[in-house]
Amino acid sequence: MNYDVEKVKEYLERILTIPSPTGYTAKIMDYLKGELSSMNIPYRATNKGALIVTLPGENQDYQRTLSAHVDTLGAMVKGIKSNGALSLVPIGGFMMNSIDGENCTIVTMDKKEYSGTIHTIKPSVHISGDEARELKRTPENMEVIIDEKVFNSKDTEKLGINVGDFICFDSRTTITENGFIKSRHLDDKASVAVLLYAIKYIKENNIKLPYTTNIFISNYEEVGHGASYIPENTKEFLSVDMGAPGLTQNSSEYSVCICAKDSSGPYDLDFRNKLVNICKENNISNKIDIYPFYGSDASAVVRAGWDVKTGLIGTGVFASHAYERTHIDGVMATLDLVIKYCQSK
Repeated sequence: MNYDVEKVKEYLERILTIPSPTGYTAKIMDYLKGELSSMNIPYRATNKGALIVTLPGENQDYQRTLSAHVDTLGAMVKGIKSNGALSLVPIGGFMMNSIDGENCTIVTMDKKEYSGTIHTIKPSVHISGDEARELKRTPENMEVIIDEKVFNSKDTEKLGINVGDFICFDSRTTITENGFIKSRHLDDKASVAVLLYAIKYIKENNIKLPYTTNIFISNYEEVGHGASYIPENTKEFLSVDMGAPGLTQNSSEYSVCICAKDSSGPYDLDFRNKLVNICKENNISNKIDIYPFYGSDASAVVRAGWDVKTGLIGTGVFASHAYERTHIDGVMATLDLVIKYCQSK
C-alpha cells in the first residue's frame, strides 16, 4: 500500500470534529464540497442534501455505488423547563447512559451556539444518594444544563433557544501515537474519511475503473432513509459503514469487517464472496461477522425497492453508539478493500 496514512488521519480528525447530527448536516457537507472542489472533482447534491460523486468507468450501464453517512447520533430540544434547563429527545438509537455527563452544543434556528452539559435530573450523590445512582437513564430523566446564567424558562427563551433546536454531542476525538482512534461518531465518519481519500487516490493516480463508480455521502442513515435514492444504473451497492467487535463477535478493530447478515437479513452471497476473495488475493486483514441489531444504508436501498446486490463493510468500531474506538489498521484495511474493489472486474 502506498496510501498517505497521515492524510487519512487529517481527513478523519477534521470530519469527526464538525458536528452533524441527523437533520443538521449542512456544515459538514460544505466541508466535503470544499475538499472535492479543491481536487477538481465534480459532484451533485440531492434534494435531501446527500452528495454524489461519479467516477467514470469503462462500463456506464453497470454501475457501482459506495456509500458512507455523515449524519450522527444527537438530540433535539424537547422543551424548556421551569429552571431554565432543557429536556431532550434522542436522534438515533443509543443508550442514554452513554451521554450522561457529556458536554454538548445547542444550535438555535438563527445559528447561535451555546455550550452545555447533559446530566440526569438527580446528578449529585451528595444530594440524592442512592436515588442518583439508581435513577433510570431515560430521556425523561435527562436534561441539558446550559452554560449561561439562566434561572427560569424565560431566561432561556431570551437566548433564542427553542423547541426543535439541535443538541450536538462533543466528539472528544483523540488519535494516539500507537494508532488508536477514540471519538464519538466513528460510525460512520471513519468511512466518510475513507471514501474521501479513495476519491483523491483514484484521481491522483489516474486509476482506470472498469465500471462507473458513484460515491454516495448520505445524511439520513441514522434514521433509516439515507440511501432511499441512489444513481439509476447502480447494480452493486456497497455500504461502507462499520463492524462491531465485542463479546462473542468475530469483528476486530484492526481489520476490515465484512457483514454476512444484519437486522435486514443476509447480504448478497456472491457479492460477499467477491469482497472476501479480494481480501485474500491482496492480503487484506478481514473478518466476517453477523450483527443482529444493525441496519445500514444498504438496508435502506433494499427497502426502497432498488434491484441491486448489496454488501456492507467497515473498520471494527468498539462500543458503537457510545464513546467509540477503532484503530488505524482497520481504517486502512477498509480503504485498501475499497480501492481494490473499485478496480476489480
